Amino acid sequence: MDMADTPEEKSFVLDLLSKRHQLQLSGVRHKTTIQYATRADLPKLAYRKLKGKSPGVVFLPGFASHMGGQKAEALEEFCKSLGHSCLRFDYSGCGSSEGELTNYTIGAWKKDVLYVLDELVEGPQILVGSSMGGWLMLLAALARPEKTAALVGISTAADHFVTAFNALPIETKKEIEEQGFWKFPTKHNEEGFYTLSLDFLKEAENHCILHSPIPVSCPVRLVHGLKDSDVPWHVSMQVAERVLSNDVDVVLRKHGQHRMSEKEDIKLMVYTIDDLIDKLTTLG
Repeated sequence: MDMADTPEEKSFVLDLLSKRHQLQLSGVRHKTTIQYATRADLPKLAYRKLKGKSPGVVFLPGFASHMGGQKAEALEEFCKSLGHSCLRFDYSGCGSSEGELTNYTIGAWKKDVLYVLDELVEGPQILVGSSMGGWLMLLAALARPEKTAALVGISTAADHFVTAFNALPIETKKEIEEQGFWKFPTKHNEEGFYTLSLDFLKEAENHCILHSPIPVSCPVRLVHGLKDSDVPWHVSMQVAERVLSNDVDVVLRKHGQHRMSEKEDIKLMVYTIDDLIDKLTTLG
């Protein structure tokens, strides 16, 4: 890297990131402009793109989340400080993109990610997936290996909705099948649940990946909190076991929650990406 080669310089960058993060919280911050990708017969996708060196970084948010979260914002700032490109976006039906959340599926969001890789970025990317975004990054890596330089999963939720549904008592599953929807419990919205249709769950089954080896050969980094009450940390361990790459690291944070958005969590995320950029640049 050109701009932060020594430990002292990297420390300075992280301090700068922290200060910028405080400015961001107070609303004083220069942001990349929201752009919209128009696609035939599909919703417009909202995205923010920072131009820079390769490898670039693409952030994949979690379910019902958006590109304006703390991790996504911090990631763009970090990439900016290093001079690398960064793209963050909203899935169909989420954030500033067109559509209603309930009309889309894992398969539709996978198509969104592939569109981003095919049309909005240049060259191989480091995919950073948060929660459901971690599931989608794995699906994208399988579909576009040539566009995937490395994977960083934060609280990776591979197969999560399907696994959680299958773990329910038989009586509860029967009720959901009769009603046609599941009020999936969550602490992350005011209602206390997400409404998932039976069709959404059935479609998600087509994208499950933990039942067999995952032929991904790029570097993989998985960070998970032991206090994650949404997605068990052992999901990241399962991913690590299934991927065929020999370059796989799992970091378990003792006090980490699901969102992994504390200052130290974000610092670990950017350090991880910094290390991967070093590795990929050296290999390149």
